Amino acid sequence: MRLAKFLAHAGVASRRGAEGIVAEGRVTVDGEVVTDPARDVDETSGVALDGRRIAPEPHEVHALNKPAGVVSTARDTHGRPTVVQLVRSPRRLYPVGRLDADTTGLILLTNDGKLAERLTHPRYGVKKVYRARIQPARLSPRALEALREGVELEDGRTAPAEVRQPAPGVLELTIREGRKRQVRRMVEAVGHRVVELERVAFGPLGLRNLEPGKSRRLTKPEVERLRRLSEPRSGRPPRGRAKSARAPRAKPAAKPAGAPKPAAKATRGRNPRPRRPQR
Repeated sequence: MRLAKFLAHAGVASRRGAEGIVAEGRVTVDGEVVTDPARDVDETSGVALDGRRIAPEPHEVHALNKPAGVVSTARDTHGRPTVVQLVRSPRRLYPVGRLDADTTGLILLTNDGKLAERLTHPRYGVKKVYRARIQPARLSPRALEALREGVELEDGRTAPAEVRQPAPGVLELTIREGRKRQVRRMVEAVGHRVVELERVAFGPLGLRNLEPGKSRRLTKPEVERLRRLSEPRSGRPPRGRAKSARAPRAKPAAKPAGAPKPAAKATRGRNPRPRRPQR
């Protein structure tokens, strides 16, 4: 782990603030002053700030039912309320992924950077379930099929999704990616508009009657389920469409010995004119 990231996870400062602290020469690794914030360290590296040994703080994971108008950042330069302000914890938490300010529902907050990266990276394929109110209310079978197979967006084609319409005007989508405003853009790509959007599940976790603006700390078994879900597995099939393998081109059969050679192809074009004798 990078030194600046290690300090940030230990609650010393933000990552940018930690880079400044390292540049000032206040941090040592195994007794040696280090000014490179990209230095690789871990819990056994003997990291110290101003002579005091630094250890990573205990990890926590919280579930929050984000209300509309709250932004998914630790701080906001425009003074808007943030998800971090809604969760009571002495730890330096940050959101796992993001929800738009006008999107509501389940968002996780943690100080475990490794777990956060695995839960959000498309490589690990963690499911997120969204429920949307759309207009016009009725999707055609062709539009539903397009959403399921993947639609073309300006930043590339989306991976296949699980989509169903339980009622007119209501759409439920399960995706494994996390692009910016992805669900809204997917729905727009098939000629509809999202009026309201709520995330109702993240991996194995649901809202469980959690009121808007309220949060709860996950239990150890819940955190372990998230860890197992996001662990890379050997032999796990890749997410998205599998590319069909091309069959190897067959080699021409060997010619038997003594077989006559094929006739030469006729030359295209006119035969050259014979030269006239010089006078």
